Amino acid sequence: MIIAIDGPAASGKGTLARRLAAHYGLPHLDTGLLYRAVGAACLAAGGLGDAMAAARIAHDLDLTSLDADALRTAEVGEAASVVAAVPEVRAALLDLQRRFAAQPGGAVLDGRDIGTVICPDAGAKLFVTATSEVRAERRFKELSGRGDAVTYDEVLADIRKRDARDSHRAAAPLVQAPDSALLDTSTLGIAEAFAAALALVEARRAGT
Repeated sequence: MIIAIDGPAASGKGTLARRLAAHYGLPHLDTGLLYRAVGAACLAAGGLGDAMAAARIAHDLDLTSLDADALRTAEVGEAASVVAAVPEVRAALLDLQRRFAAQPGGAVLDGRDIGTVICPDAGAKLFVTATSEVRAERRFKELSGRGDAVTYDEVLADIRKRDARDSHRAAAPLVQAPDSALLDTSTLGIAEAFAAALALVEARRAGT
């Protein structure tokens, strides 16, 4: 069983993906970390302007070397959104993601183009969203809790900028797949959101 979860930044898709993976005993891949890793490497190399260099970094990416905590900064998140718009980067990471999904028994993947590009035939697809204000509040609490010097207004502006970039890029834009179930987490706590997500997956597995 492959579960594809898409949605914008701070919608809760990663938390739900991890919980669904644990519930079903499936491996989980946060594909956003791949783009964060590429963005961080580009920043370390001197900038984000060289598409070919970014593609080479993406091609050589090693899943076992990803440090999720180190890749959660606001700067890296912005860099990830920039490199994710580069078609050559997306092409370099496509096979890696599909191979992960093709593991025996299936997998859970979350990102922005899982149900539309990476795993269009996934058995269950969710599109997780929330208002930009709610998502900004979540991300602000996360970043400030890590000690990042950010304001809510800065985070909200960044969320809206990333939404626009992700939704309007030429390569694999963020859109809801026609056959995915919509889950708005704006007013839901984690437990409520998980219960709703699990019900949607079970309904899809049952063919209803």
